[in-house]
Amino acid sequence: MDIAFFSTKPYDRASFETENQQNNQKFMFYEARLTPTTVSLAAGFPVVCAFINDQLDRGVLQSLANKGTKLLAMRCAGYNNVDLEAAAEYGIKVVRVPAYSPYAVAEHAVGLILMLNRKLYRAYNRVRDDNFAINGLLGFDIHGTTVGVVGTGKIGQCFAQIMHGFGCNLIGYDVYENPECLSLGLRYVEMPELLSLSDIVSLHCPLSPSTYHLINEKSIQQMKPGMMVINTSRGGLIDTNAAIKGLKSKQIGYLGIDVYEQEADIFFEDLSDEVIQDDTFQRLQSFPNVVITAHQAFFTRNALKAIAQITLSNIADFEAGRPCPNEIKTLS
Repeated sequence: MDIAFFSTKPYDRASFETENQQNNQKFMFYEARLTPTTVSLAAGFPVVCAFINDQLDRGVLQSLANKGTKLLAMRCAGYNNVDLEAAAEYGIKVVRVPAYSPYAVAEHAVGLILMLNRKLYRAYNRVRDDNFAINGLLGFDIHGTTVGVVGTGKIGQCFAQIMHGFGCNLIGYDVYENPECLSLGLRYVEMPELLSLSDIVSLHCPLSPSTYHLINEKSIQQMKPGMMVINTSRGGLIDTNAAIKGLKSKQIGYLGIDVYEQEADIFFEDLSDEVIQDDTFQRLQSFPNVVITAHQAFFTRNALKAIAQITLSNIADFEAGRPCPNEIKTLS
């Protein structure tokens, strides 16, 4: 079966070609994002494999359907960029990779916590400059702090397990209680209470209409002053302008993000010789207590292997006419 891949990098090609040795599918890799301008590249491909920043609105999906696409295989967990109603209307099935390596994302979230708390980014640069002073690098013991976990699915559970190992007090917020998290001693509370009690809050929930700008001006005012906010889920969970105000007022003491709500034209690209036109992002970068990574939390060898395996398995189910457990059928 012919498959068109969009938003690909060399590591995508390598992982999929390695796993394809037993599947014998035919691949066409495009580095370009899938947009109304590039959708013509998908002509004649029954399967299109897309990623988090591809544009999959009604117009693009209609063009895909008109050009013969029957399956949209998302090689990621999130699908907030897909118009599912339009996909169903145009007869395009949508599948995803619901869990590839929850450990990768959870561990990266912990890395951001350590980076911000112990100011490792500053310490590294100082020593590189032969500056061995430690003034200004003061941190705090993570042991004994209260950590709020927003979203206690597989990634949130892994994160909670790690923070439990640090000796933290765990509280959580989710629509559904996770027995594994309860066994760690995590106590479920409502969002305002979680924000008021937590020293560190880490976001591990999907982006949906109900979670869009979950961190906003109102919720920031409910926070324990000086708290740390970590986001390795989706950029739209945080109202960036509200976060900037929170940083300026010191209501937010630390911010670590691996995602950004306007990241599509920035992340995954080398813009080191360019002038970034996003003034909000540039302003966010100016804060000394903000650490930004470019959507790399998922980026481990283990995760890339799992993404390729599950994506190709999803496509094989479609090709064989079998029910696929990872098909997205309704909006959620």
